[in-house]
Amino acid sequence: MFFRRIPSISTKDLNEKLNEKPLIIDVRSPNEFKSKHIKGAKNVPLETIHSYHPKQKAYVICASGMRSKQASKILDKNGYDVVNVKGGMHKWNGPTKGGK
Repeated sequence: MFFRRIPSISTKDLNEKLNEKPLIIDVRSPNEFKSKHIKGAKNVPLETIHSYHPKQKAYVICASGMRSKQASKILDKNGYDVVNVKGGMHKWNGPTKGGK
């Protein structure tokens, strides 16, 4: 259990789940989030992830996959069901929204 692997998903697979309205946590900065994000995603910057308590399985995304991996490890350690999104917004080809 010491080196528990965090499950991960591709951006393509996440895009296919959008109709299920998954909880998507975007851990980028508020400015990055405002410029372009997945519609319905919740912005919880990495530095505040310790105090976030998801109520359901969460898909964690950032720009490239590094911050989301860190955030996923923190949430997993705190007992939450999380999945890291590989490649982040750089690999995202699905619908996006600008602004809040």
